[in-house]
Amino acid sequence: MRNIIGFAAGLIFGLGLIVSGMANPAKVLNFLDILGPWDPSLAFVMGGASVTAFIGYRLVWRRGTPVMGTQFDLPASGTIDAPLLTGAAIFGVGWGLGGFCPGPAWASLAIGSTGILVFLPAMLIGIVLADFGKSSPLFAKKGA
Repeated sequence: MRNIIGFAAGLIFGLGLIVSGMANPAKVLNFLDILGPWDPSLAFVMGGASVTAFIGYRLVWRRGTPVMGTQFDLPASGTIDAPLLTGAAIFGVGWGLGGFCPGPAWASLAIGSTGILVFLPAMLIGIVLADFGKSSPLFAKKGA
């Protein structure tokens, strides 16, 4: 049942990305290009999502446990450190250069975006390499 609910939530999210235009890399790039043909509509999509998430989290956290689980899966640390900032910067640069982030990338498969045929395989390779990097001695934390 949990997988069915997860699939339904992902489907609704993906449809929302398509309807809002977030799966269109040109729309994203036009939002980021403040000196060119700037398109502010993405700010309204992000603002609406932020308000919805804020309200949703407040309602969900009133419960003792999740509906489909035994405990909430929250980050162990709230620290803003160099790895977090580096990852955010890499994500932002990738989003700006490619016009996709992971959610809209998957949703773009449904609308047949040609750029997705390059971006999605590169993203999946990056995920595998990042997972490999976690187990590499080069990336091991000092003192661990």
